Amino acid sequence: MSLTFKTIALIGKHKNPEIVEPLLRLGQYLQSRNLEVLQDCLTASQVATEEYPALALEEIGARADLAIVLGGDGTMLNIARKLAPFDVPLIGVNQGRLGFLTDLSIDTMLETLGAMLDGRYVIERRMLLYAEVVRSEANVFSALALNDVAVNRGSGGSMIEFEVHINGEYVYSLRADGLIVATPTGSTAYALSSGGPILHPGLDLIALVPVSPHILSNRPIVVGPDATVEILLHRAADARVHSDSHFHFDLQENDKVIVQRSPHTVRLLHSADHCYYRMLREKLGWSGFPQK
Repeated sequence: MSLTFKTIALIGKHKNPEIVEPLLRLGQYLQSRNLEVLQDCLTASQVATEEYPALALEEIGARADLAIVLGGDGTMLNIARKLAPFDVPLIGVNQGRLGFLTDLSIDTMLETLGAMLDGRYVIERRMLLYAEVVRSEANVFSALALNDVAVNRGSGGSMIEFEVHINGEYVYSLRADGLIVATPTGSTAYALSSGGPILHPGLDLIALVPVSPHILSNRPIVVGPDATVEILLHRAADARVHSDSHFHFDLQENDKVIVQRSPHTVRLLHSADHCYYRMLREKLGWSGFPQK
């Protein structure tokens, strides 16, 4: 069943002047289709036009039927986390590098968006993680993550020491540079560079990927969506917890990082001919057999 789009929000990468021209072009196109166009406040400060109402993201979440994000995957991650509680579907127009989440080309965006607004698109639901830090039985930090929650050593150089429990069951103790708890979306990000598996985004699974473990037999594992992962710090040094490499919090010894699936999800819309495996081939540089 196709969604109905009447009010569309335009959100651009912050402090990037290159988004101004395509965003204005996109706004004019949407208005020509008799659609109401909104923009978030930060985007409005760059575009410097009063033609479209400027709203806070919370207001956009309450009013918009669709949000179009111009930027890279980092911009999409930030917007997806903030709009997830409102279940606003998202379309990404790539102005970054890889573009795993922002997969529309800026050169053909009007043609592609026209077909999508006519109902020719596919919907993906992506799971989110919820992380919290418990210190002396008090919650001192919490955040959502679309890619991953990572516990890492700082710049001091020392490995950190921690133990991992899943659903209350002891799994292992580890000396390492850190541990990544990743969603399928995040399996092609930091987790992939640390040797983790690629998980199809249609799966609801959680990957645990050690970062440079002292014992090489500590390998990545994949657990179900209902798993609660607890990371208890024994030697913290200058360790930190990171959510999508965006939110950071300094950890202390005996802190417990708890990661579990969030009740919220992110809805991504893709063009009707979107193919995940083709995207992997293109973004990761996979190729066919070498020529003889």
